[in-house]
Amino acid sequence: MHELSIAQAIVEVATRHAGDARVERVHVRIGRLRQVVPSALAFSFELCAHGTPVDGAALEIEHVAIGAACRACRTENELAGFPLACPRCGSLDVEVLRGEELQVESLELDEELTTSGG
Repeated sequence: MHELSIAQAIVEVATRHAGDARVERVHVRIGRLRQVVPSALAFSFELCAHGTPVDGAALEIEHVAIGAACRACRTENELAGFPLACPRCGSLDVEVLRGEELQVESLELDEELTTSGG
């Protein structure tokens, strides 16, 4: 289950950038090609966040569709999944433009409530 290692990395990034503030929400962008199961990531995130400044934070997942440029007919398309083929001409000679993202996009912090309870 690679969602556990992804969740651990998300919590580490959020903790590092939060400073003394409590994290209320973490917004991540995840490309469809990453094949992340949202429920497994949410569960793993909860486990990894326990006892950290991220504990209790909401995990907001933005899914990024697969985008590809066809080298044969020179069109750009959104793809549903595998095989990565151009829906216009059927060519498999495509360049993936998006869909591989795995980014912590933003954090929502409560700077009035510090992790030390002050």
